[in-house]
Amino acid sequence: MSVIQHTVDGSVHLLTISRPKAMNALNADVINGLDEAITNMPPDARAVVITGEGKAFVAGADISAMRDLSPLEAEAFAKKGQDLVAKMSAAPFVVIAAVNGFALGGGCELAMGCDIVLAGERAKFGQPEVNLGVIPGFGGTQRLLRRVGMAVALDLCLTGRIISAQEAVDMGLASRVLEGDVVAGAMAVGQEIATKGPIAIHLAKRAIHENAMSGLDSALAAERTLFGLCFATSDQTEGMDAFLNRRKADFTGK
Repeated sequence: MSVIQHTVDGSVHLLTISRPKAMNALNADVINGLDEAITNMPPDARAVVITGEGKAFVAGADISAMRDLSPLEAEAFAKKGQDLVAKMSAAPFVVIAAVNGFALGGGCELAMGCDIVLAGERAKFGQPEVNLGVIPGFGGTQRLLRRVGMAVALDLCLTGRIISAQEAVDMGLASRVLEGDVVAGAMAVGQEIATKGPIAIHLAKRAIHENAMSGLDSALAAERTLFGLCFATSDQTEGMDAFLNRRKADFTGK
């Protein structure tokens, strides 16, 4: 069975981590498979939904694969995970996590690397690495800090406690809770995003991700520059003409 199952619905792609017996635990093969899939998305990809097969999104990193790593090997493994998450943040398309169950440890970190985190009603989130004598290594300490603030990040990383979908939304870790089939709901969100201007989507991502920790003045300057770039595109003309003429825009990504 493939580690990553890749299906396509128009310009929306679904990547399913398929290790259900291991609760979709992240190992080198899974990370490499996700990295390859993200890298090789076609130019017309507008959104990518990531989920897990069975009862878990990703229940963590593969402990059996990590048990005997040397310090240098562990650092290299962490870098591999961090590089994947960075690639997702930099992608020109929107990456959506459809969290259908446990998103723990590396799974929570993978979800936080997505632009939008949609949680099923039974989703559970957490960074329980301290129970194993280690800390988050795929960006969990830093991305969690930036999403939920220092007090909550310290709480989750130091206690290792598991939180519900609604608590994750309340603290800003997830975007919203979806009733019913979270994957179908995430695909619908992807299809909605696919109707928007693709260059504008990419530049909006850049404005947010690249300036999240910048001072307000420099962040606003970056926003102004990216806003101006939009006016060098055919999509800007098409979008505004469509609005003025009360018709649906036909964006081409140019």
